[in-house]
Amino acid sequence: MTAFVDDNLLLLITFLPLGTALALLVTNALGSLLGLPRLPTQVWRITAVAGSILTFLLALQLVFVFDPVSTRIQFVDHREWLPDLGIHHYFGVDGISLFLVALTALLVPVAFVAAWNDIDSRLRSFVFCMLALETGMIGAFVSLNLFEFYMFWELMLVPMYFMIGIWGGPRRIYAALKFFLFTMFGSVFMLIAMVVLGWLAYEQSGSLVFDLVAPPGMATPALLDVVVPLSGDAPWWKTQSWLFAAFALAFAIKIPIVPFHTWLPDAHVEAPTAGSVILAAVLLKMGTYGFLRFGLPLFPTAAMAYGPWLIGLALVGIIYGSLVAMVQSDVKKLVAYSSVAHMGFVVLGIFVFNVEGLVGGVLQMINHGISTSALFLLVGFLYERRHTREISDFGGTAKAMPVHAAFLGIVIFASIGLPMLNGFVGEILILMGAFLHSPGAAIVAAIGVALSAAYMLWMYRRVAFGPVEHPENRSLIDLSLRERVVMLLLLVPIFWIGIYPDPFLRRIEPSVIEVLRQVDRRAEPGTRSDVIPPVREARP
Repeated sequence: MTAFVDDNLLLLITFLPLGTALALLVTNALGSLLGLPRLPTQVWRITAVAGSILTFLLALQLVFVFDPVSTRIQFVDHREWLPDLGIHHYFGVDGISLFLVALTALLVPVAFVAAWNDIDSRLRSFVFCMLALETGMIGAFVSLNLFEFYMFWELMLVPMYFMIGIWGGPRRIYAALKFFLFTMFGSVFMLIAMVVLGWLAYEQSGSLVFDLVAPPGMATPALLDVVVPLSGDAPWWKTQSWLFAAFALAFAIKIPIVPFHTWLPDAHVEAPTAGSVILAAVLLKMGTYGFLRFGLPLFPTAAMAYGPWLIGLALVGIIYGSLVAMVQSDVKKLVAYSSVAHMGFVVLGIFVFNVEGLVGGVLQMINHGISTSALFLLVGFLYERRHTREISDFGGTAKAMPVHAAFLGIVIFASIGLPMLNGFVGEILILMGAFLHSPGAAIVAAIGVALSAAYMLWMYRRVAFGPVEHPENRSLIDLSLRERVVMLLLLVPIFWIGIYPDPFLRRIEPSVIEVLRQVDRRAEPGTRSDVIPPVREARP
């Protein structure tokens, strides 16, 4: 049994959630056919939590046995599927995807437990959507075949659409449609570019190719062996500029980068608490992960050419997101706009093209996922008790809910980058990388750090402290044991990364260096020396 798990670890982590959902569905259907009562909703809930916890334990095993010094793709699972079309089942992880898989596996059971009393209608459908969504997210992070990646990318869209549209707030239909249409619009361009890329591979190797890299021990062509023409060397639709732009549009919408961000506040505000947690913590990372996994290695010259524009949009997002967050009256919308600013930091770290920036960007994806999910959970706990998210309706909640106020303070300090907490490590690395690339960009980003402290601390003071102006706030019930356990689970990585980030950095850095080497190898001669500083060796 142990050997089976070791040999199929990624397969189990990816498909265990969906398998759990299908098992519940089939059991329910068979019971109906036999005239038996349907499985109680409590059985669905407990089974879903158990399946997601088992997935997390398998993901922890993945982290513990991962070789931190290797730059190779690890835990490779490659199987024939549609070989004539270049489509294979091809899973693998490196230091970039490793912690994103672990983060996803952690947050799904956390979201289930935290929202234990939040969903009271169509619970079976909600459980199915959450588990299917988990499979889609993990599958996208581990897929090394571009076609398979696209399948998981699209699979994520459907469950989240239903989660917002069915269990969301008063404007849920509008928010769900907006989320779906924005994401689908970008996905269509990525699909077209993916087909063109496969056709280029066919012209150069005689076979359709969608594997990013050749599987270990196999001398088969891969996308990183395809020469993508530069502008002017081929029809416009075959050039790096157009292909990168098509991929970048899909990734920019998912992140989201200003001006493609307008779907995000609506989706966050209307989604149920569990949906907001997954949306902020994991789905937004698909765009930045896509840049790192596919955008930079496949189209390096175009990526460096567009880099200054993307850095500019990232800086605009940092300042704009912070300023808009400062004027929000809805605490959930404030946290949503803070995500626009924080994801701008990640984009900035990626496109400065140095080790410090990229390592900081990857780590900040993890940090943002932990801190922002904790913020949404704490906002959700308040909403369950007061049925309002207006900041003016609170005040003095620390008197009735001191434990909640303490958790909220720690998470806010982590979000604004207080030293000894996780946000500081990622932000300082990104600022260092930005300064090496352009001191001016680092200064603008640092202003964003100050603005985030301003609006977060302003919100904290208005919600938790001051006089109790509303009688309802005097009788609020503090966090239950279940809610405290959920928050403690998230505080562990917040303090761990903040105090001792080395285990994370040592696993991320070799893979980041490998990405820069791929960019160096495939970029137009002479381009790299002007943009990318010399790539150092990873620390032992």
